[in-house]
Amino acid sequence: MSDTAEFIPVRIAVLTVSDTRQLADDKSGQTLVDRITGAGHQVVDRKIIADERAQIADQLRAWCADDGVDAVISTGGTGLTGRDVTVEAHRDVYEKEIDAFGTVFTIVSMQKIGTSAVQSRATAGVAQGTYLFALPGSPGACKDAWDEILCKQLDYRHRPCNFVEIMPRLDEHLRRK
Repeated sequence: MSDTAEFIPVRIAVLTVSDTRQLADDKSGQTLVDRITGAGHQVVDRKIIADERAQIADQLRAWCADDGVDAVISTGGTGLTGRDVTVEAHRDVYEKEIDAFGTVFTIVSMQKIGTSAVQSRATAGVAQGTYLFALPGSPGACKDAWDEILCKQLDYRHRPCNFVEIMPRLDEHLRRK
């Protein structure tokens, strides 16, 4: 953490992927909202969408096209069942995948749930200058991902490097002539 750098709030959209959840019982989405705002960032939108690949990808694309959204964190649909299509939807949208995110998440999860971590397909990527993170649907997994990875990488003061400091360059390929 740098003592001289100033905190830069990140504008984050939260997406819960579920066939059954409503806002009132969306514990994972609320866990993310509480941690995001508690860290000083802004929750600029929040939605719940059914486990439908095209709908998930469409929402991710809409947020990526919105200049008011810097990052999207989704929760749910990263497992192995037939209805778990969030990872595929994210990959439909990614321009670049952040491969190490899934690895680091697995390491964090192993410390909490042991070999059951192998069942998670957490992933992350970038599209149109927007970060996209897909987390499992449990509040514990959201807490672990935020507390151990995202709160640090989405803090401009974190050293030696962080996601925020390269944010202005994420879409430079779209601006080149």
